[in-house]
Amino acid sequence: MPRKPVFVVTGTSGAGKGTLERRLLERMPELELAISATTRDRREGEQDGREYWFISQDEFDRKLAAGDFLEHIVFEWGQRSGTLRSEIDRILQAGRIPLLDLETEGALAVAESVPGGVTIFVKAPSFEENERRLRERATESEGEIEERLELARRQLEQEHLFDHVIENDDLERSVDELEEIVRGSLAAAGTVSKP
Repeated sequence: MPRKPVFVVTGTSGAGKGTLERRLLERMPELELAISATTRDRREGEQDGREYWFISQDEFDRKLAAGDFLEHIVFEWGQRSGTLRSEIDRILQAGRIPLLDLETEGALAVAESVPGGVTIFVKAPSFEENERRLRERATESEGEIEERLELARRQLEQEHLFDHVIENDDLERSVDELEEIVRGSLAAAGTVSKP
């Protein structure tokens, strides 16, 4: 039986990764978004096990020491996030195809360690547009926004390291491109996907 690929979407904060992923999941219900574990505080309206698994720094340390993470990242502001191996296993055992939303370093780690992993980098049409989108969503403090913008500059320098790059300049076109990449990769892997 062909091995199902693991799809990894990455890119800069504010590029619209989450919006593209939601639209892709509507079109391709055989995909399932892996839920990351994070040490950051829960934002209003978020639920444990829906947006993230919210865990303490101590619990993160224990899981890391046990080798439970496929990948993890430590942000400059102290928060840590990672993908638990058990989350990928759960999705595959349910007959679904894993979709991961990761920071660039995590995406590169998955590309190195997961055979058949497909990495997709999403970027805004310009850095100015990226900054506008980030400020418009208003989920971070001014200091966090500045840190995310500096991180975005470094991430954009790495875009050539990924299998595919999507410029999110038009939502419908970008979702079509993402769907085409996923369906093409599934076909190449010998995994049937419902059109």
